[in-house]
Amino acid sequence: MNDPVFHTAPTPLSVRDIAALVGGTLAEGSDSERRIAGLATLEEAGPADLAFMDGTRHVPELQRCRAGACLVSARFASFVPTGTVAIIVPKPYAGFVTLAHHLYAGALRPGSVFGQPGVTAGAMVHPLARLETDVTVDPGAVVGPEAEIGSGTVIGAGAVVGPGVRIGRNCSIGAGASLLHALVGDRVIIHPGARIGQDGFGYLGSAKGHAKVPQIRRVILQDDVEIGAGTAIDRGGLRDTVIGEGSKIDNLVQIAHNVVIGRHCIVVSQTGIAGSATLGDFVVLGGQVGVIGHVRIGDGARIAATSNVKDDVPPGVEWGGSPARPMREWFREVMALQRLGRGEMPRGGREEARERE
Repeated sequence: MNDPVFHTAPTPLSVRDIAALVGGTLAEGSDSERRIAGLATLEEAGPADLAFMDGTRHVPELQRCRAGACLVSARFASFVPTGTVAIIVPKPYAGFVTLAHHLYAGALRPGSVFGQPGVTAGAMVHPLARLETDVTVDPGAVVGPEAEIGSGTVIGAGAVVGPGVRIGRNCSIGAGASLLHALVGDRVIIHPGARIGQDGFGYLGSAKGHAKVPQIRRVILQDDVEIGAGTAIDRGGLRDTVIGEGSKIDNLVQIAHNVVIGRHCIVVSQTGIAGSATLGDFVVLGGQVGVIGHVRIGDGARIAATSNVKDDVPPGVEWGGSPARPMREWFREVMALQRLGRGEMPRGGREEARERE
């Protein structure tokens, strides 16, 4: 069996061109014409690769590396070994990401798995659907009546675009994803297997059983949103479910009906957000966070992984724990429990014991 490389190797660049691209400078005496053909870690990089180093703990790996070039900050330039060109930048990882965008643009979003532009044989596009020019629809995809899809968008194999759904320009809809009752902006990425716009989980209980509550609103994904593989976003019941501009949702996230997520938020995998919760702009939820219904999380708040949010969270704070509370309060409680577990007297306990004696 051969060993395929799934992302096309870039055209080699000189380290001089790389330095210009990332806003860096070359160490004195460097071979500015050395060619770089790939990106790799410090441990794995070879003479044709570029790596980056960011942080004191990686100095030993930097000293042993065999990379052709390395992005480093000025304070670590002296640790770059002979034979590796040091490209000095203020923020090495940011420079590395800039270069990766340039070299591997095709890795930024899912493309056609069939590799053929236009509506391919085996795709089912309803006669009443409207597709702009330069739309790709892979085999097995279904586009329903009165759906509208903007130019430059790719609909992956087996994806379903429901009746009346609107998808903007230069979007990527991954293989096997489904979009129903949804409005999607421009440059949105939906990874394979995501489920967008199915009905929310709403029932009215009684002695006779559970009566389903109709979910009659939509999902709105604004420009530059990214939705991870296997994530489910329910449509709204009485208000739209909204994911704000530039927000990034990881794999395997559940977002319930009526949830509103602001602009440029980060929601990490296995998080669950219950119905009618509201997140402000630039909120970060770590992995496996649970947010109960109707809670409001303020702009810029950050919630630690595995936390359970049951109360409103003020803007700009860091909370953690279950139930979530201010980070310093949570840490104090955790440390107190650790001391008790070791059989130590809590702080202040000795003085209280003396008073009782």
